Amino acid sequence: MTRSLRIACGQGFWGDRLDAPVEQVRRGPIDVLMLDYLAEVTMSILQKQKARDPSQGYARDFVPLLEEIFPDLVEKDVRVVSNAGGVNVASCREGLLEAARAAGLTGKVRVASVTGDDLLERLDDLIARGHRLENLDDGRPLEDVLERVESANAYIGAAPIVEALGRGARVVVTGRSTDTALTYAPMIHAFGWAWDDWERIAHGIVAGHINECGAQATGGNCLVDWQSIPDLADIGYPIIEATPEGPFVVTKHAGTGGRVDPEVVKEQIVYEMGDPRRYVTPDGVADFTTIRLSADGPDRVRVSGVNGGPRTEQLKVSISYRAGYKAVGTLVYAWPDAVAKARRADQVLRRRLERLGLSFDEIRTEFVGWNATHGGLAGPPPPDLPEVELRVAVIAAERAPVERFTREIAPLVLSGPPGVTGFAGGRPRVQEVVAYWPALLDRGEVEPGLQVEVVEA
Repeated sequence: MTRSLRIACGQGFWGDRLDAPVEQVRRGPIDVLMLDYLAEVTMSILQKQKARDPSQGYARDFVPLLEEIFPDLVEKDVRVVSNAGGVNVASCREGLLEAARAAGLTGKVRVASVTGDDLLERLDDLIARGHRLENLDDGRPLEDVLERVESANAYIGAAPIVEALGRGARVVVTGRSTDTALTYAPMIHAFGWAWDDWERIAHGIVAGHINECGAQATGGNCLVDWQSIPDLADIGYPIIEATPEGPFVVTKHAGTGGRVDPEVVKEQIVYEMGDPRRYVTPDGVADFTTIRLSADGPDRVRVSGVNGGPRTEQLKVSISYRAGYKAVGTLVYAWPDAVAKARRADQVLRRRLERLGLSFDEIRTEFVGWNATHGGLAGPPPPDLPEVELRVAVIAAERAPVERFTREIAPLVLSGPPGVTGFAGGRPRVQEVVAYWPALLDRGEVEPGLQVEVVEA
């Protein structure tokens, strides 16, 4: 049995540092490179891209990245697990095979692709068979918005990734795998954990949660003593040193910036946590209240003591749907009386919209530089603010009123309060609103598929 496993995170979201995964592979020893690209809104963006071009719908940065590091992966015996496949795993797989050929690795690399999470084409049938896919927030059945659904993906777990690794895959690419499984699936494979070994799997879940957001676990976006975090320009990304028993160490490559200590790791643990006693994944439940952290040397934190529980009978489904249109307009007002000018401009704009008979679901105003971050907690504005940005956003079910709103911002430059600037960006752009619909579905309705291919000429 493998006695330890170093699982490095190279991407915490689609848009993260392009050089981070390269540095994880080249700046020190690792066994697995984990790349997490997906968020709920990302799925709808990818679905739109695929609708415009059937060859798209996956994280396009992933393929050229792999082409660059494929020789390193083979030389250093590093495996890659990623959810970069988005809503078009097949196209991503083809891109990876071509990238391996371009890197001269014909016959030397196996690429695995995991499918089965995409439920978009199955929604009518699922609803017809009694699956209401109720919104977890308000209980509405999905049928209420079915005609406006853009994407629907079940969060699948570690089983197909474990199988792919067992079949010798150098790279495993999935669609909407749960983020944490990208880390704990290699643990299950390497250590031979039983699927009902809830305590060990719970440790893997916590490791995955710490690992999934990249440098947020090594001092990035850190509140505690943030000014003392060293060398953020060269911040190291997290590495999980896993053991067969379950407890693990969080660390990073030596010589990189950032910091790994219990305070930093705690911040990541409470990020997007939900119920701390029931952090649910497709493969088990972890009790975050039992986590124990201890310093284990410079830039090393040991994590232990995690209690676990059985997996649930349902899987979470992430659904996005079209929910109207929005636009955001901004103007900057200068001292003196910057806030008073911006307030008056907001009043003038709202009265003009009323006179035009325009109806919106919501009009929201923020004064950036005074209350945009803290809202009502900001207190009264200081009397001497040098400048403030007026930011007005509208949302409506139909496009027409939002379009007209975008034409009413610019006139304030000459027909509103004085001292205005900051309109160089031009007329605001109308954007379609994509809303999130979380739901549950019986586990038996989701059957992951797996394809493992050797790169051929």
